[in-house]
Amino acid sequence: MSPTTKKSESTKAQSSGGDRPLEGKVVIVTGGNSGIGEGIVREAAAQGAKVVIDYVSEPEATEAIIKDIEKAGGEAVGCEADVSKVADLQKLVDTAVKEFGRLDVMVNNAGVEFGETLATLTEEKYDLLMNINLKGAVFGSKLAAEQMRKQGDGGVIVNITSTHEDWPMPSDLSYCISKGGMRMLTRTAGVELGPDRIRMVGVGPGAINTPINADDTPEETKALEDAIPLGYIGSPEEMGKIVCFVASDAGTYITATTIMADGGLMQKPGAV
Repeated sequence: MSPTTKKSESTKAQSSGGDRPLEGKVVIVTGGNSGIGEGIVREAAAQGAKVVIDYVSEPEATEAIIKDIEKAGGEAVGCEADVSKVADLQKLVDTAVKEFGRLDVMVNNAGVEFGETLATLTEEKYDLLMNINLKGAVFGSKLAAEQMRKQGDGGVIVNITSTHEDWPMPSDLSYCISKGGMRMLTRTAGVELGPDRIRMVGVGPGAINTPINADDTPEETKALEDAIPLGYIGSPEEMGKIVCFVASDAGTYITATTIMADGGLMQKPGAV
């Protein structure tokens, strides 16, 4: 099955009804076929959402997620789109409208991290990271908001930021700059969009078990766990639940702010 294939009409009927918080909502998740993005996609679908999964590589991973969602009675499509390109972001929004009729929730999740300092950072790496992490979120938000305004009944934009939107990490300068930019995008655009009943909320993960930290040594993993008050590294599934809470009617009075989801890491003296 192609990543752009929808489920059949008979399967659609099976997923209607129920008491799921995102029932019938249409959700785009950028960078949705791995890591935190996959956790968000799977949880949104489990809560009744129709999901557009953005990806730039590994289409087979997207196909596998769609297959799992359909098997459970849900709806999802894949869309190959590079979030650093505004035309591709528009393609994502157009895909949601074409396949499912509207857009209710935009999750700006796609991001990269290089581990460069001010001394080692190059213009090429800076531009690449900022175009994906920050430009993608800014223009993804812009285009999503335009569609939501057309619909006239509000919506939600969720920016996946990081503890490092506020917490310095000298070993990764440009990443911190990009997440700091997302912090102010969330606050400023959240205020701008309020009269349109469009909420914008940041979710700031701490240490999460994703491919980014797959190469950590056992000693590094243990040191990180010891630094987290809750004593363990978070999961993409947990981040998915937080994002879906924010996107649901349970979060209707939350906007223009970031919810940190770090197991208490930022509050522990001497954590790093």
